[in-house]
Amino acid sequence: MDWYQTIFEVIDMRSFSNLWYWIGLAVLWSSTSHWVLGVPFDMVTRARRSGGSLNADMETLAHINVKRLLYIVQTAGIWLVGFATFVLVSLGILSFVYDMEFAQAVLFMAAPMTLVAYVTYRTAQAIAVEDSRGAALIKRISRCRMIVQVIGMLAILATSMFGMWQNLSTLTFPGY
Repeated sequence: MDWYQTIFEVIDMRSFSNLWYWIGLAVLWSSTSHWVLGVPFDMVTRARRSGGSLNADMETLAHINVKRLLYIVQTAGIWLVGFATFVLVSLGILSFVYDMEFAQAVLFMAAPMTLVAYVTYRTAQAIAVEDSRGAALIKRISRCRMIVQVIGMLAILATSMFGMWQNLSTLTFPGY
């Protein structure tokens, strides 16, 4: 038996049974719920508590990111939606028509992120229209974060349920 075969027997390289996939999923959702509209949430919390210059810094950063996001959507939004749709449909076909586990794993990460992108865009649009400042801006960002966290929890639940089903369906029992 060579070392290459031994490594692949000891370390399962399939997606849903790989520890690195789950670490990547946790990091993805942790960072997504921390950086709401490009503003770190600890900055929002400190601005809520202290106000003053911390609030001004948070407002400035939020408005810079809102303008940037809205500009990107205005100039390339249709292309981005088309590309994202192509990628998601391709992953869906590879996942469930061709039964590729890696594509399934990527789809379970990418599909909920499109919902997060939509929620972020709608929040940015509302902030720009209302020209939110102070407590109203903090409330908008906090609400966006809560929605992102709910999407993340549901996505992690769905991914773990599907991953367990996938792992159990590929088990082979000797003698059966």
